[in-house]
Amino acid sequence: MKRLVPLLLLPLAACTVGPDYRKPDVATPGGYSELPAANAAPLSVPQASEGDLSQWWQQFGDAELQRLIATGMKENLDLQSAASRIREARQQEIVEGAAGLPSVNASGNAAHLHSNSNLLEKLGASGGSSGGSSSAPPSGGSDIKLYSLGFDASWEIDVFGGVRRAVEAAQANTEAAEWELHDGEVSLSAEIANDYCSLRATQAREQILTGEIARLQTLLKITAARAHAGFVTQLDVNEARSQLASSQAQLPSLQADARAMEHAIAILLAKPPEALVAELDSTAPLPALPKMLPVGLPSELLRRRPDVREAERRLASATAEIGVATADLYPKFNLIGGVSLASNQVNTLFSGNSLGEFGLASIMWPIFNAGKTHANIKSKEEEAKQAYLAYQKTVLGALKDVEDALTRYAAGQRGVMALAQSESSAKASAYIAEQQYKTGFVTYLNVLAAQNTWLQAQDQLAQAQATDAQNLIALYKALGGGWREDASNKS
Repeated sequence: MKRLVPLLLLPLAACTVGPDYRKPDVATPGGYSELPAANAAPLSVPQASEGDLSQWWQQFGDAELQRLIATGMKENLDLQSAASRIREARQQEIVEGAAGLPSVNASGNAAHLHSNSNLLEKLGASGGSSGGSSSAPPSGGSDIKLYSLGFDASWEIDVFGGVRRAVEAAQANTEAAEWELHDGEVSLSAEIANDYCSLRATQAREQILTGEIARLQTLLKITAARAHAGFVTQLDVNEARSQLASSQAQLPSLQADARAMEHAIAILLAKPPEALVAELDSTAPLPALPKMLPVGLPSELLRRRPDVREAERRLASATAEIGVATADLYPKFNLIGGVSLASNQVNTLFSGNSLGEFGLASIMWPIFNAGKTHANIKSKEEEAKQAYLAYQKTVLGALKDVEDALTRYAAGQRGVMALAQSESSAKASAYIAEQQYKTGFVTYLNVLAAQNTWLQAQDQLAQAQATDAQNLIALYKALGGGWREDASNKS
């Protein structure tokens, strides 16, 4: 037992091999170069101040959009899968930690051996076919019965920290899974909002076209009456009828696009495709842009973007795995002990004479394995380098996403304002042309040209407004907005 004391004291002097992880220091710009001035983004001005983007969709002031995203955050199947991966990772932490603790096993046996030879009699068995003993089996021969009950414990002492490094890696993987869930929330909120804006824009275009069809039907009646009175020819009537049919032909395509958006939103909410049709068929205006948009500084992006945080945790896990591999270079120490009860009769199994015990201390040190351990360490080091490069790439990609989104958002606003002026002028021209045609000052071709210009201007404006809203959504996503602080705790 005295020889075991130094071995038992080894954990007190234990060390942890492998590199200690330090979060990489990545340089970021002092501000976004594409942050527009107020006159460059006249409808909604991005600002360098920091704001709460966790529920950015509320800034649109659209109750239906808020309800859809809230439902998606609870029901989306991808988020449920991500939450399941977090729970799995937490169980893996327990698995890795268990390797550093003693394990205890219990066992019990009952054995019966019968033989017709005299070998068992020499071992103390009862029986014998010719002795006339009352204990002899009816068929002759000999029997041995044995009953045992035991407990054993083993413990591999984590002297060089291989288990501790494995626990570090498992914990980092759990945190990475949590950030993966947050990244899914960012993507989901942006996707629902994108589809919702596309739906509202398509419905707006459908309303524009429906109004144009009604106006063309009225104009066709006027033209037919004028032709009947001899003021215009049948050519004007045919032109009016052709223009009406052309507009009517565009309507089914827009209706199909709107229905597809409704289906897409329903799937994101883990519902059947047709589940939201009745609810979303009622048209509503496109959500309004907020007057001001706080975007913060690039340094804050490293904290706010879930994909950046996930990549950093993957790097931490890869660094810890180097320590796990390095620990294989060093000896492993094991303590094994146990107690047992054994008897050939059940009623004497728990007596003192049936008790036995044993203890064992062992050491195993790999001497030669053809370079396998060193190769494994080098492999883990390369994996850590790859994780570091992936982290750097993720940071650069995040910065690029924000700069691109800022550029598109400001440019889109200027485009919307220009198209709004164009639509206003086209509307006035169409009205003038229609009035002139009714009084006979211009031909119907002039009316068709003016109406086509106005219709195209309205359609382009509706699409540009939707694109501008989607540019804003892309900016929120690039900034890492839309994840809940407590989401992973509920998984």
